[in-house]
This record gives sequence, C-alpha cells and structure tokens, in this order.
Amino acid sequence: MACLFLFTLSLNIAKGQEAKGRLLSPDGKLEISFKTGQLDKKSSANQLFYTVSFRGKDLFKPSALSLELKGSQPLGADVHITGSKTSSVDETYQLVVGKAGKVRDQYNALQLELQENTAPGRKLVIEARAYNDAVAFRYVAPQQQALQDGYELVNENTEFHFSTDATTYAQVLPHYKSMYESEYLKLSVSAFSNQGGVKSSILIGLPMLAEVPGAGWVAIAESELQGYSSMYLTNPSGGWSGHTMLSRLAPRLDSSGIAVKGKGSLRSAWRIIMAGDEPGKLIESNAVMNLTSPSAIANTEWIKSGKASWDWWSGSLGADGKPAFTTANMKYYVDFAAKSGLEYMLVDAGWSGRDLTKMNGKVDIPELVKYAAAKNVKVWIWLYGGAVATQMNEAFALYEKWGVAGVKIDFIERDDQEGIDFYYTTARKAAEHHLMIDFHGCTKPFGLERTYPNVMNYESVLGMEQSKGGTRDNPDNHVMLAFTRMLTGPMDYTPGGFDNVTREQFFARSDSPMVMGTRAHHLALYVVYQAQFEMVSDYPAAYEGQADFEFIKKVPASWDEIKVLHGVPGEYITIARRKGNDWYIGSITNWTERTLSIPLSFLGDGNFTAEIYSDAADAKINPKHTAISRQQVNSKTVLQARLVTGGGYAVRITKTN
Repeated sequence: MACLFLFTLSLNIAKGQEAKGRLLSPDGKLEISFKTGQLDKKSSANQLFYTVSFRGKDLFKPSALSLELKGSQPLGADVHITGSKTSSVDETYQLVVGKAGKVRDQYNALQLELQENTAPGRKLVIEARAYNDAVAFRYVAPQQQALQDGYELVNENTEFHFSTDATTYAQVLPHYKSMYESEYLKLSVSAFSNQGGVKSSILIGLPMLAEVPGAGWVAIAESELQGYSSMYLTNPSGGWSGHTMLSRLAPRLDSSGIAVKGKGSLRSAWRIIMAGDEPGKLIESNAVMNLTSPSAIANTEWIKSGKASWDWWSGSLGADGKPAFTTANMKYYVDFAAKSGLEYMLVDAGWSGRDLTKMNGKVDIPELVKYAAAKNVKVWIWLYGGAVATQMNEAFALYEKWGVAGVKIDFIERDDQEGIDFYYTTARKAAEHHLMIDFHGCTKPFGLERTYPNVMNYESVLGMEQSKGGTRDNPDNHVMLAFTRMLTGPMDYTPGGFDNVTREQFFARSDSPMVMGTRAHHLALYVVYQAQFEMVSDYPAAYEGQADFEFIKKVPASWDEIKVLHGVPGEYITIARRKGNDWYIGSITNWTERTLSIPLSFLGDGNFTAEIYSDAADAKINPKHTAISRQQVNSKTVLQARLVTGGGYAVRITKTN
C-alpha cells in the first residue's frame, strides 16, 4: 500500500509539473512543454528541458536548457519548478515598412519560475510564447543575491534535439566574425557531427531551416538581442547518430571565454522555433517582429521605403560606358533615378577617407544632394563601419545638415555583445538625425527594424555582387535564399542585373557584370525578395529601351500583405505580395525547367488586369528575351507559368475600372 501511495504521489507530481510547463498555440496545433528530470542516466540532477510538437507529432525531443555562468554550475542543470503563470494576447500593430502593414500579434504566454536544488539556490525564469506559426522562449535570471556583483555568461547551453535526423538547410560560417555570406547547404543534422570521430567545431549561422520527416518544417531563429550576444549552432555529438544542435554565443573580443557581461538581471534573446506544414508558411511568419520591442521612434513620417540607382555594382559606368567616380557621373545616376521614378540614389565607397566628416574631392556630397533634391530624389552615402563606431555623433549631425537621407554602413563583421550594441546605438543615433540605415558586412536581421524602423535593410547574404567575381550567385542560390536567409527579415541582395546570360555564356567581370538567370527571373526577384531599400543595380544605359524595365519601375519596396503560393527549397518558389489594391507575383526556378500553376484565389471580388512578364519562347538560349502580355483575370483564374532553365515569371495585377 505504501509503495502504491508513493507511486501515485510521484505520478501526480509529474502531472502537476507537466501542467505547469505546458503551452499551446491559440489554434492548439503547436505545443512547447518545459519539465525537469534526469536526461543523463549518469546524473541524478533535475535538468531543465523542453519538447516541441506540431499536430501531435514530435519536432524536438527533450532538449536541455541552462546558462553557464563563470565560477558556478550551469543554472538550469539541477532545478525544480516553483510556480507558473499563463496569459494570452491578441492585438494588432502597424509596421512602418516591411513585408506586411498590419501585423496580428496573437499568442499564449507562460512564465515558468524555477530554483536550484542546491546552494546558492539561484532563481531562474523561463518566459515562453506559443503562436500559431512559432514557439519562443528566453532565459531570465532575476536580480538576486547570487548575482549582486554582476555576472559573466560563458555560454548559453540551449539544445535543439531533433526528433529524427532532420534535413537541414544550413549556412556554415568560418568563425564568429564573418559577414554571413556563405551558401546554405542541404545536409542531415548528423552530417555536422562526424569529423573522423572528433567533436564538431562547425559553426552554423541563423536562421537554419529544417524538414523533420513526417512532422513538419521548422526554422531556428532569434530576436530581441539588446544587451546580449548573437547565437550560432553546432552539433557537439561527434558521432553519426547525433541529431542535436547546441547553441554557441559569439564571444566578446575584450574578455577571453566570456560571451555576455552585465549587472542586475540577465535576460537572453528570444529563441524562436518557427513551424509549419509547408516551408512557405515560415516565410509568411512575423514571429521575429512580434518578439521585438515596438518602435522607439515617435515620428516616423521621414522614413520612406524605395528603390535606388547605384553606382558601385556596374563599376560606376557613365553615359559613355566608362567608369568615373565623379560628381558629374553621380548626377547621371540621379538623372536616371528621377527619370525612372526611383526615390533614391546611393553613392558607394570612395567619396571620403577614414575620416567620415571630410570629402576627398572626388564627389561633392552636399552639391549632389542639392542637385538631387531639385529632381525629387534623395541621396544615400556609403560609410566604413569601423569609422562609424568612433565618429557617428559628429558625422551623423553633419549628414543631416547636408540633407543626406540614409547611410549604408559596411564591414561591421561582428555580432558579439559589443557588436550587437553597435547596431542598437547606431540605429538610435541615426534616428536622432533623421537618417535611414542599410547595414552591410553584417549579421542577419534580428528584429531591430521594428524597434528602429529607420533600419531599412541588412546584407548578410551571398548576393549579386558575387557575379563580379565568380559563379556562386546563380538561380540555385536565388531560390534557396527565399526559404532561408529571408526568414528573419529584409535582405539587400541587390537585384537588377540586365546582362542576362546562360550558364555556359557566363564569365565573371568587375565592370558591367553578367548575371545568370533569365530577364524574367531577375524581374521576379523584386517580388520574391523583401527589401525596404532596394537597389536597381545595373548602370542606367543597361535599362535604356528595355520594355521589361517597366516592371522594376512600378514594383514597390514595402508591402501590405504576403502569400507564399508554393515552392520547394532550392527548387522553385512563387510569392504574391500586395501593396494597396495592387498585387504582384514573382516566381523563379533553379536550373530545372518547369511549368507552374498559379491560382489567383487570393484576389477579391471583381475583375483585374494582369500584366505578365514571362520567359520568351527562346529564353533558354536568349535569356534576355521576355514575353510581355496582358490578360483579364479574377479570383477563379489559374495562370500557367512556363519557366525555362534559370527562368522566372513576374506579374503586376491591378483592378479593372
């Protein structure tokens, strides 16, 4: 009888703990649960862990959670649950610019309170949220006696233990100071663990997409990094059976072995697991935005999305076809922007030295700004990130005086705690001087653009600039980027190359580069990719007399709604985006020819006119050739898009009067 009593008591405690740590999405399909128990058979400690399931099927098996603080055992390695609180939120907010206008922020929330079982009895809180398309959690170590002298976080031991050997689409990075400009590789989780029996030291950057066979698609991401360090993933198992990814924080440069320093309470970034039955659902997700602080800028009327003419990619070619980095040639690019209805012109590197307050005599920025203003065009300028760190106060005030609209800040190459602080400080200081920002040579997006909507774009992508030096940028890469890098935010891929050639014809050159993929393919990128500050990258003469340039002139740079109609990572994708009453469709394929059926059921009532830019009949051998047609459509119409190898399909749909 005593044994039965003890068994029943143990069972009730377990059920009570499960109830305290269980969180469901509003639609009940996605679940994250937190528990404590013995994950390691060799240990008797009560390890904190979580599990995630979707539609009743496991995505992640028990995955350990703890914070490794210098001088003590990991916080979370031996704890018990002391309490929990739940709540629900359902509200709507407006983004200044982005992939959507109004965003619904609906979730169920959990605050789980824990305490160590041994001295010093430190407290830990897990804050969690469950959306219909994502679950997220973060660590909070509240202010307490054990942390009164501050803390030094060595690492965050967050596991992602896949329920099976999932297929990942992962970006392998060389170290913690890269620019996130590598390919995404399609490999099983276990492929990252086995290096001749040696534990893996491979670093994977976020976001990481994965297919869990029979269960769904997931993506691991992060958001709200202020005061923290960026997370990477590695597989520490060192064996073929290892299906677990483990977090690694970018270490500080000033302190060996320490990732985050602070005083008072410790609050980590949000760890996000997007989930869906199709990979396109993850592209539609606003989880990264929802988990970020609202706008810190009161008046945002000066923040405007738009497209820009740009001198650098073509080699600063002028009207005579020769390169010239001069004020006169930059005016040529301004004239092109004005004629084409582009809002901006970007002057790239070369107008100043390391002193960002002094021009070097090549391009007169104040004169150019004044010239452009008369033509209703605004000017952005390029800056070296290292100099911005020391000169932003003086330089930003000067640029505001000149009338500069925005700054492209390049070669940042870090996302450790101090590096992340650079992004926040720069965004705040730029906002004080009404400057928009395009971060280059940088980390991936992490939601900063909601808090500081003057942050219009990030690079962190293997983009079209690669066509100047090799073959890494191609239709295979284009499709992969839509399902991976683009999951977390805007992407300055820099589209618009008009010297379209076949794979066999392509060769790299710095001036007037070629691009692989058909003309229709490159038009469609303006819809497929999200970028609030979007380049029109080729030089002005490349667009002269090209009827299909009309699509680029008309396509917006910020959107009200997005729908991913279909796609397979690395194979093909079709995205529809709405701005006001107009819809735009972009469809691209890799090197495989295919015909796609595109239903227009998302259209409202009434009749519409579709302006279609498709691969011409001979586009397979003449990729510059585009067929332009118009067709009356409605919500029952199904378009048939024939895409040649490296092909595309771009559509503008307007309401018929």
